[in-house]
Amino acid sequence: MELRHLRYFVTLAEELSFTRAAERMHVTQSTLSHQIKQIEDEIGQRLFDRIGKRVVITDAGEALLPNATRALREVDEGLRALKTAPDPLVGTLTIGATHTFNIKLIPDCLATFLESHPSMNVVVREMFATDVVRHVETLELDLGITYDPHRREHLNFEPLYIEEMVLALAAGHPFAARKRVRLVELHKQRMVLPTRNSATRKILDDALRSVGAEPLIVAEMDSVAATIELVRRTHLGAIISRLAAPDAKDLRIVALESPTPLRTPGLLTKAGRPPTAALQSFIGILRRKVLQHQQVDPR
Repeated sequence: MELRHLRYFVTLAEELSFTRAAERMHVTQSTLSHQIKQIEDEIGQRLFDRIGKRVVITDAGEALLPNATRALREVDEGLRALKTAPDPLVGTLTIGATHTFNIKLIPDCLATFLESHPSMNVVVREMFATDVVRHVETLELDLGITYDPHRREHLNFEPLYIEEMVLALAAGHPFAARKRVRLVELHKQRMVLPTRNSATRKILDDALRSVGAEPLIVAEMDSVAATIELVRRTHLGAIISRLAAPDAKDLRIVALESPTPLRTPGLLTKAGRPPTAALQSFIGILRRKVLQHQQVDPR
């Protein structure tokens, strides 16, 4: 049964005249009769009876009428709402994100958001993942874009995707010509890794430990940009996010496997705090951008 069938049925129920109902719907009487018969054939019951020149609604028609009327009213209200220009969003949206997401994802989302809501002001703060968590908890941030903090008591975390970590190397490194490196091969290799209090370091330590690999950690840095610069100037290896790879254009990016270190980026908000219209809009844009990225990602 299609929407037009319900409109024909309700109009005929209101007019109880095929002539007047057909005029209201701008169709011929034969078209209206055909449409009503299609509904009756589909539900297996008569909705109207003709008694002489009069049209009378049946018990089945009376039972269907209030539901059909309500359904049409809700559809029409929804269509009107879509045609009505919403009030412009105003105010300030405060977002905290780690460096990885500020390279491309956040600017891409912001460009779309500000084009749609030019009266909005957006503050983006780049910070470590632990600081993102803390500032969302204290309501200093409306939204955090970071990795799964694994503590959910006062926070809501919505995963966006699963992200692979890769090996970044200078051109002169022994592994630079490789397409893939097994994690166990990093045993005794000179590396720069994030500091021990970072969530990413825990992920990497667990992955390395699972294969018995103990790299020689000669530097610890939480700044991705600084890590990449150090790798450029040395023969150290670093494990970075694929999203950070555009910053490392002149380096060799090698896939890691057996196992591949994985992170789960997502959206962090304060539990029990209803999202504003601005926050809902930005999150919707971010979700769509992530889906578009996944669809075009050559990997």
